[in-house]
Amino acid sequence: MKCMTGRHSELVHTPEGVRDIYGDEYAKKLRVENLILEKVRSYGYEDIQTPAFEFFDVFSKEVGTTPSRELYKFFDKEGNTLVLRPDFTPSIARCAAKYFADCNVPIRFCYVGNTFTNTSDLQGKLKEATQMGAELIGDSSTEADGEMAALVIEALLAAGLKDFQLSVGNVEYFKGLCMEAGLDEETELELREFISGKNYFGAEELLREKKVPEKYWDALLKVTDLFGTYEALEQAKAFVHNERSLGAIRRLEALYEVLCCYGVESYVSFDLGMLSKYRYYTGVIFKAYTYGVGDAIVKGGRYDTLLGRFGKEAPAIGFAVVIDDLMAALGRQNVEIPLLPGTETIEYTEESYKEMLEKAKSLRAEGKKAVLVPQGKTEERTEKG
Repeated sequence: MKCMTGRHSELVHTPEGVRDIYGDEYAKKLRVENLILEKVRSYGYEDIQTPAFEFFDVFSKEVGTTPSRELYKFFDKEGNTLVLRPDFTPSIARCAAKYFADCNVPIRFCYVGNTFTNTSDLQGKLKEATQMGAELIGDSSTEADGEMAALVIEALLAAGLKDFQLSVGNVEYFKGLCMEAGLDEETELELREFISGKNYFGAEELLREKKVPEKYWDALLKVTDLFGTYEALEQAKAFVHNERSLGAIRRLEALYEVLCCYGVESYVSFDLGMLSKYRYYTGVIFKAYTYGVGDAIVKGGRYDTLLGRFGKEAPAIGFAVVIDDLMAALGRQNVEIPLLPGTETIEYTEESYKEMLEKAKSLRAEGKKAVLVPQGKTEERTEKG
């Protein structure tokens, strides 16, 4: 039976930034989530679930996560400020610091759930979005970087995506440039905001205001031009003379060798100007892009100091796939998502009920889906338009 639409629909619409998902669309979303989870679990990652809301301090400015103005904040009866999670990584860092404080071997977590970000309606982004990801805690090696980057590529391939690129950078390169130019932390953060927003006039004005020697301007302002294939790393070396930035390049060169061992190097490019709004990133950082969506469908990187804020000193690296954006990309690229067999509808009369019930029970025992419907009242399943 078709659902009614009309005057009542005006009373039950959703707020801006959230949406209902049902029918085949939701079935395809769950299928993609399962395909990615199967790949992630094959690497030995174990599922973890953290609360949908946390104390405000978990996502505070000091942690370096989402700006306070974009958080959904509320209070409990005791007056504590609580926040709907905008990002999984700080929650998992807190959890690992609490329950694995004495664990000295690498631990691997994977997760799926929704995040909540109070962005402007004008940005056209979902305020509630599904994320899936993985975190590798306790391993600072280049091999761990390679595992995480290769896992991103293999997970996207498992989901059916073919035409995409994983762009890899290292935040230490930019930090080294800032250190070489004598910038303090506050100026570095301001400059990062200008450059990541491509506001080069603002960046130049900041450098002038802070009296940064002009010999450093070119390297700082042109850092976003340092992108491309492996050869871009050689170009990046020519811009710097400090050990911190050169060390960042050597790390990327070593990472590329690991990715060659995985056989996924054709999906990789480099971007030394890659900067993130999450300030907790400390080293290798990466984003996956594809056509059909404007923003990155995967974001991740190394956050070696984040767990220390919760009481456990341990290196870590992770990534998050924005499932809603991935689904949009798959749809616009006409990628077929194989669905599991549908539901068999079994009609019954008063006389045939017991017989049809046995048939339904037999199908369900075989792992198949079956629905019993009175004869003449077969459900008309409506497709989402």
